[in-house]
Parts: sequence; structure tokens; C-alpha cells
Amino acid sequence: MASKSRKNWLLVEDPAPWQPPADVYRTRDGWLVKFDLAGVDTSDVAVTIRGRRVSISGFRRDSFVEEGASHYSMEISYNRFERSLLMPANLENARVTIAAREGLLLVRMNTEGKENV
Repeated sequence: MASKSRKNWLLVEDPAPWQPPADVYRTRDGWLVKFDLAGVDTSDVAVTIRGRRVSISGFRRDSFVEEGASHYSMEISYNRFERSLLMPANLENARVTIAAREGLLLVRMNTEGKENV
């Protein structure tokens, strides 16, 4: 009986998304969440608020590589990222502003004059 040769295929799954660290502050007019997202373009970030949950997701690209270069060592995470935080108050009615400054994504949720916050 002739044996059939089998090809062994290496299946590579997408790596798990990395989770950027975050700081949460209570401010006079609501809440501020700072996400450490150095090197991430704000156009590559989505922010969602559902009830008490604040979530971000996006992608960090390695855009500073010269043509023909190969890596020797890589410690910075490039890929998809996701992070969700459960806040102490419902923020769906908050006025949200997003800004980037010095490698941080600043998500401000103004709750001044809103109920349940």
C-alpha cells in the first residue's frame, strides 16, 4: 500500500491584541482617562462608551522603518490593541472629547449637569 505524504502546515493565528496602560482621573466637570499610546495615530483609534464601560481599540503601525532595514531586536508592540475600563458611573450621556498629546490619548468625558454621573 502506497503511503500518502502529508504536508504539515504551520497555522499562525493573529496575536492577541495588546492592552495599553491607562490612568483614570475624576475632574471638576467629569472624568479623564489617559491611555499610553505613543506612536499611534489618532485616526487609527476608535473610542466607544456604553453605560459604564469606556473602550478603545486600534492599531499601532511601525512607520519609522527605513527601506531595506531588518530588525535586530523589537520590544515595542505593533499590532492591534484593545482596552476596556469599567467606570464608577454611567457615561453614555457625557460629552466626549478626544485629544492626543506627547504619546497619550486623552479621553475627556464631561458630565457636568448630567444625571447619574
